[in-house]
Amino acid sequence: MITAFINATIFTGEEFLTGKVLLTEGDRIRKIADQQSITIDANIIDCNGGIIAPGFIDLQIAGGGGFLFSDSPTPEALLAITESIVRSGTTGFLIAIPTNSEYVYHKAIEVIKENPHPAVLGLHLEGPFINPSKAGAHSKHHIAIPGIRDITDLLSGASGVVKMMTVAPESCTPEVIKVLKDYGVTVAAGHSNASFAEATRGFRNGITTVTHLFNAMSPLHHRDPGLPGAAFMSKDVYSSIIADGIHVSYDMIALSKSIMHERLYLVSDAVEESSHGPYLHVRQKDRFTLPDGTLSGSSLSMIQAVRNCVQHVNIPLEESLRMASLYPARVIKCQDRGLIKEGYRADLTIFSRDFVLTDVIINGNQLK
Repeated sequence: MITAFINATIFTGEEFLTGKVLLTEGDRIRKIADQQSITIDANIIDCNGGIIAPGFIDLQIAGGGGFLFSDSPTPEALLAITESIVRSGTTGFLIAIPTNSEYVYHKAIEVIKENPHPAVLGLHLEGPFINPSKAGAHSKHHIAIPGIRDITDLLSGASGVVKMMTVAPESCTPEVIKVLKDYGVTVAAGHSNASFAEATRGFRNGITTVTHLFNAMSPLHHRDPGLPGAAFMSKDVYSSIIADGIHVSYDMIALSKSIMHERLYLVSDAVEESSHGPYLHVRQKDRFTLPDGTLSGSSLSMIQAVRNCVQHVNIPLEESLRMASLYPARVIKCQDRGLIKEGYRADLTIFSRDFVLTDVIINGNQLK
């Protein structure tokens, strides 16, 4: 059946269109057309003057719906997390697993393999090959020195579930990065004390993105620009950033955007409250912390991140939306997400002019 979305401004990922209707069929975008193209038997969805955008893509979110996945890698937790995240407007995401035991990694891989969902793009293993001096809220107990055998043991049976891995470039040989890439993993630099030279060398060896710019990494310093400076100076390396005004100031987001342009994209780095396991996240008013007060994760959604970029960083709405959809799709090479375009997935986020989420379409289906 054809579904027609009417009474909306359509953001295609490239431009805003008004006076048009968006037609989907099954799980795909059919076309953007004139009003008279609507057939009598079409299912009509009135967007009430809102904005239709490509579904948001979050490459780093650890939990939701009452569950932290690394503490509860079960089908029940995966379903609750997924439903919660999709209802927030994010139609594609990587579940982040912080530095953890081999058991947790393997269990998480098994659960995702056996319980496919169109919104679950795979896993982002944030560790264990990170620098202990930049562990941040990560458990130091499971931090490891990367070895080829360790990686092959982990990934050989993963069936492509692991889509991204955050590593400290100063700890990884070119051979380690090559093996990760051979398994189809997007390699990210983060939780790292890399010098500018070490980070740049990692980029040359195949690292293509940076995890939560500025957080848990070497500082941007006038004597050594460190990992942030290397990301700034690169011509093609991307970087995620947490736009909650807490993890990174809005002024620093503005500075980063002015340098990196389309290479800067949004992640939530959202966690969930947890009272057991190695990650004891405590919910505060606008963030999560460890029991000792250490900042441990955000309470951000992607629609809030987009709003913050528009209202506090003065990034135009169209560019803020790309940072939440098109650019992360590019990072993990999702060929049919991030744009509203013929043949692309019918994953849509619909919201009002004041950033109130009004509808989510995933796989062509309207959430009830």
